[in-house]
Amino acid sequence: MTPSWRDRPTGSWFSRLWRPWTSLHPRRGRGRSINEPKPVGIRDLVAGPDEVVARPERRWTVIGGFFLVLLVALVVRLFFLQVLEYRSSAATVYANSLRVTTIPAARGSILDREGTPLVTNVTTTQIRLSRAEAALHPAIKGTLSSLTGLSVKKINAALNNQQYSPYQPAPIMYDAPPGEVEFIKLHPSEFPGVTVLSTSQRAYPQGGSTAAPVLGYVGPITGAELAAHPNQGYQTDSVIGKSGLEAYYEQYLRGHDGTQTIEVDANNQILGAIKTTPPRVGDTVVTNIDLGLQHALDAYLKYQILTDRRSIDPVSHLRPQAPNGAAVVLDPNTGAVLAMASYPSYNLNDFVKGLSNAQYSQLIKKGAFNNFAIQGLYTPGSTFKLLTATTELQTGIMSASHIINDTGTFVVPGCLNKTNHGCLFHDDDNSAAGLIDLPMAITVSSDYYFYNLGYLFWIHQNQYGQTPIQNVGAQYGLTTLTNVDLPNEVAGRIDSPEVRKQLHAADPKAFPTVTWYTGDNIEMAFGQGTTAFTPIALANAYATFANGGTRYQPEVAAAIVNPHGKVVVRYQPHVLGHVRLPPAIRTPILQGFEGVINNPRGTGYYPFHQYANFNLSAFPVAGKTGTASNAPGLEPNSLFVGFGPTTHPRYVVVCVIAEGGYGADAAAPVVAKTFDYLVAHPVGPVHLSPALSTTPSAHRASRSSGTPSKAG
Repeated sequence: MTPSWRDRPTGSWFSRLWRPWTSLHPRRGRGRSINEPKPVGIRDLVAGPDEVVARPERRWTVIGGFFLVLLVALVVRLFFLQVLEYRSSAATVYANSLRVTTIPAARGSILDREGTPLVTNVTTTQIRLSRAEAALHPAIKGTLSSLTGLSVKKINAALNNQQYSPYQPAPIMYDAPPGEVEFIKLHPSEFPGVTVLSTSQRAYPQGGSTAAPVLGYVGPITGAELAAHPNQGYQTDSVIGKSGLEAYYEQYLRGHDGTQTIEVDANNQILGAIKTTPPRVGDTVVTNIDLGLQHALDAYLKYQILTDRRSIDPVSHLRPQAPNGAAVVLDPNTGAVLAMASYPSYNLNDFVKGLSNAQYSQLIKKGAFNNFAIQGLYTPGSTFKLLTATTELQTGIMSASHIINDTGTFVVPGCLNKTNHGCLFHDDDNSAAGLIDLPMAITVSSDYYFYNLGYLFWIHQNQYGQTPIQNVGAQYGLTTLTNVDLPNEVAGRIDSPEVRKQLHAADPKAFPTVTWYTGDNIEMAFGQGTTAFTPIALANAYATFANGGTRYQPEVAAAIVNPHGKVVVRYQPHVLGHVRLPPAIRTPILQGFEGVINNPRGTGYYPFHQYANFNLSAFPVAGKTGTASNAPGLEPNSLFVGFGPTTHPRYVVVCVIAEGGYGADAAAPVVAKTFDYLVAHPVGPVHLSPALSTTPSAHRASRSSGTPSKAG
């Protein structure tokens, strides 16, 4: 008998649920095949409750094992964090609570050649307010307003100024009065978040107006400037040189900022200082400027321009506008800039506490931010005759002794229409100088003589080339930058066919004509047309002639000295080029320049004998006037160049006054007075202490970048 499924031994749950059909369904009658399927019911497929063996220990084992794995993983991770990675984890957490703030360095000083301070620093007291405390105690703004007189609006503006770090108190008041500072110190509980800080700011012992465009000013760094100086330590609240020496020698003057590491809590409340690195004051720039001479030059230029504006031109009967002008004094033997003046100008003290928008706009309108000595382009007039005379004698197109009959009106040979302006060229004052040679042509400033040279060079261009005068002008450095160590210098130009094309391409309306005629070459030969120079370039050209043909790089700075008194850089004369000036060329031209001042027929004779009190025999001076025509209805530019003593020149003085009238009337008095001062107060050597003078010297490595090479 086949046993019932209940009598079979128990096996796996699967075997109990899935049995062979033969064991689940025994045969129930005859005639049915052994392989015939049997009916299946639910009882055949599902085990009974009493047949399933309960094993709860397995379930607990699986669940317990799972949580044990989690616990082991947690312990291992904690072990790594608390033991193996303890130091790095602690440092990371600690760093999250530290903030680094900048301690601004005091800028270096700027001195004159004798060590007299031109720009220094003074300690001033600032009242600052913490942004976090102001947020927690809003009433502090009103309290500060009552004490300082500042409006709450201004205090809010200072707090919202993104220029300052959010982790540093914002400056609310500069140069705070001692009484208010003392009150805050005596009542700290009434002023939560208010601190009093001593800071350094620029000071100008000479009044702020002396050599302002040369010294330049500083101001808060802008976003563009910050982007232009990446990885150089500048912060959003840094101060940077904006113009003049302050900008050109920024890398030395700025110093090195210090840092202060402070600890803050989760609410960014300052808990205390952790570490402080003190700032290092910037280096000192010792200049070639003579302070007394600079004072005098500033005063002479300003006085003459203001006087000129009140005068009446006796020839044109116009009142000169004289909108601007400049004057420069160079040492022709080294290129040292002894003084440089520009008018209109500004007072550097106005930048210490900040200019209002109205003040700034007014200065912009006047052009006060231009240093006209290096940025003003002026038609040179007869001062250009140095170039034409040099070209004449270098090429031999005419000898210095060749006699010309100056009739006062030059008629272009072969010109068909004699009444045409292009055929006739008149002397400036319609005077006829008569029979003259080159020295006398320079002395009396004969236009006729140089008209003739311009014509001769043009008709003989197959022999001398198309631009012989322009080529000599390039040797004198009048078509390139002088590379003076001041930012934003402008290059001059000498009129030529190529220059006409360039000017037309840049501004077709202002320069509609590109064709070059004989008359253009004639006008160019005596300093008219589109020719224009800066006063510094004109001074350097005459300095090149005065010293015999060596063109030096103009230098405002003489040395860089670090805070410990050691010379970092010592600037020596740097030669840029040469002009061929043997005695046969230089002597007759020099005779003409001497006659300008010493010959009663000379164009500079009257102003020098009126304004100069020194003995011209003991200290002989040579020079050249310039009267350059402007547009109809405007007075001409007034120019004068002088150098002396002529035996061994020590000084070159240039003055240019835009729309000032005749050179002898406006510019010459400034030069005459300047030489009068120089004779009475000779410029001495640059003052460096004996301990410093032994430091090796160096030339400036790159003037374009403003990065000098270091000494030693």
